[in-house]
Amino acid sequence: MKKVVFASMLVVASMVSAAAPAALAQDQSSQSQITIKDPAEYNAYTNAIGQSTPSAKAAAIESFLQQYPNSEVKQQMLEQLVGAYQATNDVAKTLDAAKRLLQVDPNNLRALTFVVFVEKTQASGDQSKLDDAAALAQRGLSATKPASMDEGDFDKLKAVATPIFQSAIAADDLGKKDYKDEIEAITSELKGEQPAQTIQQPSLADTYYLGTAYVQEDPKDLVNGIWFLARAAQYLPDPYKTTAEKAAEYWYNKYHGGMDGFDLIKQLAHDNVFPPATYKPVPAPPPPSPQDLAHNAVASTPDLNTLALSDKEFILANGTPDDAGKVWAVLNGVTAEVPGTVISATADSVQLAVSEDAKQSQKADFTVNMKTPLKDVPAPGTSVTYIATFDSYTQNPFMITMKDGGLKPPPPVHHTTRRRPSGK
Repeated sequence: MKKVVFASMLVVASMVSAAAPAALAQDQSSQSQITIKDPAEYNAYTNAIGQSTPSAKAAAIESFLQQYPNSEVKQQMLEQLVGAYQATNDVAKTLDAAKRLLQVDPNNLRALTFVVFVEKTQASGDQSKLDDAAALAQRGLSATKPASMDEGDFDKLKAVATPIFQSAIAADDLGKKDYKDEIEAITSELKGEQPAQTIQQPSLADTYYLGTAYVQEDPKDLVNGIWFLARAAQYLPDPYKTTAEKAAEYWYNKYHGGMDGFDLIKQLAHDNVFPPATYKPVPAPPPPSPQDLAHNAVASTPDLNTLALSDKEFILANGTPDDAGKVWAVLNGVTAEVPGTVISATADSVQLAVSEDAKQSQKADFTVNMKTPLKDVPAPGTSVTYIATFDSYTQNPFMITMKDGGLKPPPPVHHTTRRRPSGK
């Protein structure tokens, strides 16, 4: 993954450099307009600018800046230094030069673009670093055209920079779980990319994050979530492709109730960044309500005694008064074994989680009142089995109360007597 990230940094560097070629040429052609009074400084300046290779040019500029730290051409030289280091594919030195440039020109769009991209990439989940990158990105979005740059060149550079800024803002929003703003930022990022990227890693990763933001926000937007997850899956490399595919399939099955029609969605997502008018996934019919499920269970069971305890509990918790009453009629006064997990306990009463839902939520659904005080009070989380008699229940909040409780006795131990062999 590090190789992919490093390569992406170099791609961004080349994109930023190529976005404003006339501006760079303008910097170089402006030598004749620069008036440096000190002949030695002027000679050092022309020598640095005139170097034929990027590495030699970078070294000469560094020497110039060290010798003349307050030169009137410091900004222009730092701009040249950023370009020289970019040409050598040295990300660390390019980043350092860009940061130095921002100290003298805080709104330099080219430097802001590179610094934002690299710092967002290198943040590795550090929220403070993401905050810093997002703050610089906001500054970049507000940057205005400098007087020395042609408007067309500035527009080209802005077109490259804006998606990078939006991506950094989205990463910051993701870290804060601000899904609404994350969705807005990535949507702006993808709309700003012309043509749509199908190879470059960053925007495809953000397409995936856009899909996950839609399914994580409250309420979820599964229609858009499925789309952008499916879109990302068409072009991401493995293993990210598989992750996106599984997520898209999971949410589509959850939304639609089956996988029919999903192949068409994949084809549409392959050809379109945003959902076209033909993208209309059909939601599955709503499932029966818990009350309907409870009624169906009662109506379809001739002998309610045959229902499992978990089914009886479900009907008591969710059924109509009539259905719940029918089930309670077969439970009330019955003595039975109740296995569960202790939620809280005293010597006289134990609250148990008996159903799987209750165990998962660590919430009691049974109260067992003891016939005689317990000698050993069980700790929360202990698995126990009591024998007790159904006494009462409440539907909201749901609780079944049992009386005359006691520990299930251990199974009897059968002893066998071996006969001694008779002697002869």
